[in-house]
Amino acid sequence: MGKLLRRTFLIGSAAIAGGVAVGFYMYKTPYPNPISADTAKGESVFNPFVKIAADNSVTIIVPRAEMGQGVVTTLSALVAEELDVELADVKTEFAPAADVYYNRAMLEEGAPFHVFDNSFIAEMTRDIQGVVAKFLAMQATGGSSSTIDAFDRMRTSGAAARAMLIATAADKWQVAAASLKTENGKVLDPALGRSIAYGELVTAAAEQEVPETITLKDPVDWRYLGKSQPRLDMAAKVTGKAGFGVDVRLPDMLFATVRMNPRQGAKMTGMDASAAEKVPGVVKVINLGTGYAVVADNTWTAFKAADLVTPQWAEATYPATTDAIFASIDAALKAGGGFNMRDDGDAPDAVAAASGKAIGARYTAPYLAHATMEPMNATAQWTDGKLAVWCGNQAPTSIVTQAGSVFGLSAGDITVHSTYLGGGFGRRFETDFSMLAARVAKEMDGKPVQVTWTREEDMRHDMYRPGAICEAAAVVDEQGVPSVEFRVASQSPIASTFGRLAGAITPPGNDKTIVDGLWDQPYALANYRVTGIEVDMDIPVGFWRSVGHSHNPFFHECFMDEIARSSGQDPLEMRLKLMQPYPAAVGAVQAVKDMSGWGTPLPADGVKSRGRGVAFCLSFGTWVAQVIQVADTDDGIRIEKVWCAADFGTALDPKNLEAQMMSGIIFGLSSAMGQEITFADGAVEQGNFDSYDAMRMNQSPDIQVRVLQTSGKMGGAGEPGTPPSLPALANAIFAATGKRIRQLPLSKEITFA
Repeated sequence: MGKLLRRTFLIGSAAIAGGVAVGFYMYKTPYPNPISADTAKGESVFNPFVKIAADNSVTIIVPRAEMGQGVVTTLSALVAEELDVELADVKTEFAPAADVYYNRAMLEEGAPFHVFDNSFIAEMTRDIQGVVAKFLAMQATGGSSSTIDAFDRMRTSGAAARAMLIATAADKWQVAAASLKTENGKVLDPALGRSIAYGELVTAAAEQEVPETITLKDPVDWRYLGKSQPRLDMAAKVTGKAGFGVDVRLPDMLFATVRMNPRQGAKMTGMDASAAEKVPGVVKVINLGTGYAVVADNTWTAFKAADLVTPQWAEATYPATTDAIFASIDAALKAGGGFNMRDDGDAPDAVAAASGKAIGARYTAPYLAHATMEPMNATAQWTDGKLAVWCGNQAPTSIVTQAGSVFGLSAGDITVHSTYLGGGFGRRFETDFSMLAARVAKEMDGKPVQVTWTREEDMRHDMYRPGAICEAAAVVDEQGVPSVEFRVASQSPIASTFGRLAGAITPPGNDKTIVDGLWDQPYALANYRVTGIEVDMDIPVGFWRSVGHSHNPFFHECFMDEIARSSGQDPLEMRLKLMQPYPAAVGAVQAVKDMSGWGTPLPADGVKSRGRGVAFCLSFGTWVAQVIQVADTDDGIRIEKVWCAADFGTALDPKNLEAQMMSGIIFGLSSAMGQEITFADGAVEQGNFDSYDAMRMNQSPDIQVRVLQTSGKMGGAGEPGTPPSLPALANAIFAATGKRIRQLPLSKEITFA
């Protein structure tokens, strides 16, 4: 494309026209199908998502990572619905790394427009982003986009295969295709009462031309979609048969672990590995430049031997302590500048004029680790100059891209075998663990090597949720309507992540994730300004569950609560008033008002006091309101109840959506209660769950979720439950105790029971 653009400037308008034509041709040309027929199994391939065998078994290719969010089931249901097969009987396989599985929705929704902005410019920009997505061909799981992206594509793949099967049966019986129907893996001829199984048609059907026009089922005829389905992966997971990265076993496999400089990104200037090399079972100690790997005949031996190596570490290139890091963030905030993602009216002048009641607050959020239950791991093997990698990952094509850059390989020489993920939350979007495994395996003469990180190595070498500081100011007029300004400073997850991915293109412009959760909320205010300030620092940061929405709604919704309280308004009623132009927001807030009995007296039995807090956040296309109830006890704050209403637009599997909301709430409350990453001498201080704990079972509240479907546009599910949980908790604590906490984690100022 770069060559094409340069030539157009040289040759002129004719070449421009030709370039546009070539670009359009490239965009409309489908990517090749990476799935091959398996004659041994009698399988025929209909498209990149569907294989059907002569024994009538159906295999659905799942293009996204399964990390507990249920995509194996929901994406399979999209195909099974249109293919007319039994969902419980289908087989599933994770897709190979291939351009055809690119994620269009993830990039479309990254456009700098509110999700509720359906203007011509907004829609055109989303379409352009979709075109860019195809050329980038990023096969990735993130942004709560898996179902949104698959909704049309995977239904169409099932419908196309069904149409090809019907056409083949029509040819066989010499009848009109329109006279035939399908049911449970069979083509039916109602007029003559005969039927034929798909398996008897597949060889000829797979050779049929794909129909130009494909009609999808009307939702009123859905059999699976819109209804809760048993998880297809549940039996394998509860019986231990599901294959995760650490379960991979290959002939002649070796096992390894790594130790990297605890000051992230810095070099290892030397090491003494003599003691480790003497341990029985140790095969080799490898200098990686920024650390070392120990290869052994089992993982435990590698772990123990790695502790015997004496390394010399270089200093960090970023401030050495937490205080110094946040001083740098604060300095960037005070320096001014930045970019505005929302600038309605004249917020700063309105605040400065202070014609009403002036309010100000300052909030902070810490760095956070992903802390997946399965630590980072990958298995790699080199054979005849070709690389194969086995791991749980969120971006297989990124592994291919980076391996090609690092090792000078073509894409055809790299194979990625994706497994189930023992947690991702954005961490396995990265490629560092797979590249380290490839580097170690390259030293081992063709033997496969599984590289498993210790929990401590995982937590201390994460790509963290960035720390942030926010300053908020408002003035409230006589009608109780505020003018607001938010200024937030943090590192850029986009710049940091794409800077690490070799060959990746860093998106142009400002990183809106810095201000997500502040600029994009459905409050109808005449004066509303949000400014983001990017902090330049070498601490690696990345995508943490809900990204900017993970902490900015804490700033936004706590401040909205402060505005309401200081101006004598009910916090929930003020939100309803300010959200009137946005029915989906009003519906969600009204739902949690009804669910929680907001405004009714709370019992005071056996506790000092109780309080309810409310918060709202629109993220990843889903409108979510939450009310949390807490009790102030002699042992500390106890979280008793959470009510959550979420409008997804279209709910394909209501029970799974409820589960995802609960998961996001627990994830968010865990971070709010006590999680933070701190630094000393350039190194992360937390190493395991003793110092980076999550909410325990006995602390978990009763959670009630109501699924709504009114917004008209499908939203995501994996992340939107997290953002409102933090401010709703902080606001509930204020309601119960009168104590306003403006820093996370909340345990800095209160104790949890």
